[in-house]
Amino acid sequence: MNKFENKVVVVSGGNSGIGFETVKGFLSEGAKVVFSGRRSEALNEASKELSGDFKAVLADQSKPADNEKLIQEAVNTYGKIDVLFVNAGVAYFVPADEIDEDHFDSQFNTNVKGPAFLVKHAIPNLNDGGTIIFNTSIVHQKGFEGAAVYSATKGALRAYARVLTTELAPRQIRVNSIAPGPIATAIYSKMGMPEEAVSEMGQHFAESVPLKRFGDPKEIADTVLFLASDEASYVNGIELSVDGGLSQI
Repeated sequence: MNKFENKVVVVSGGNSGIGFETVKGFLSEGAKVVFSGRRSEALNEASKELSGDFKAVLADQSKPADNEKLIQEAVNTYGKIDVLFVNAGVAYFVPADEIDEDHFDSQFNTNVKGPAFLVKHAIPNLNDGGTIIFNTSIVHQKGFEGAAVYSATKGALRAYARVLTTELAPRQIRVNSIAPGPIATAIYSKMGMPEEAVSEMGQHFAESVPLKRFGDPKEIADTVLFLASDEASYVNGIELSVDGGLSQI
């Protein structure tokens, strides 16, 4: 039996990494999925690998108008939304004394401002009893060097999710967050750091994890599907760390 048959799911940043695996997971369970990406080439490549009832939308989460567009495309295509996975995000690591306005604004616009406006436009179009899931990170739980602004965005998103949990409770809409540890995705190659530095940082992260490895995007996707399912019907307001134990030690 398909757990999400006839359910409408929206995923931001669904063309690669965690988002893409989540899109595949929902489709395999019978959902109708609308997902976004900010590059048309990446959306087209992702779409070639998918099967099921889905729609790809060109949208940049850092732009409020694009967030409204994503929700409207979903509603126009499939009707009201049952699951919203706020997944898209960016990460740049720079020492605190070297940050500039672009470093600050690019992360806050995508990781905080974008989700806030995405949710704003989604709320009137969410079915009662639906669910919202945020992709935060364990970075705001620990003090990783160079991650000051990135950590601040994820901490802000976690605080925002708490308030949203209270506001949407009267409609039985559950709000949860998933906090990945180091996951094998392309985000590391997009940090604007030299390849050697990225490799060294990745090795350090892996060694710090009790399980001594990076997580797989599918491991995060499977957790998202659990939080969105009826099996998690009494799970609300939490941030679930999926990090091989890194945040616990």
